[in-house]
Amino acid sequence: MSEFLMHLKEGLVLLAIGMGVVFSFLFIMVLAMNAMSIFIRWLNKFFPEEIEVVEKKGYKKNISEDEAIAVAIAVAKAQG
Repeated sequence: MSEFLMHLKEGLVLLAIGMGVVFSFLFIMVLAMNAMSIFIRWLNKFFPEEIEVVEKKGYKKNISEDEAIAVAIAVAKAQG
């Protein structure tokens, strides 16, 4: 029984160490990401990014009869 408790204790120690390492790594990673985000926002004040203007293309005005029938069937089926 004593050997079982010794192995259980070692397992729990390894579990605690492993989870502590993972938790601390994730904590440091979140802090680093937040710091980089703040730095990039500060840097954007001096070197702003160019924003591309994307024009939307107009919708298709001339719909064939087959497409109109297909749309009507899809709408009717969707409504029940």
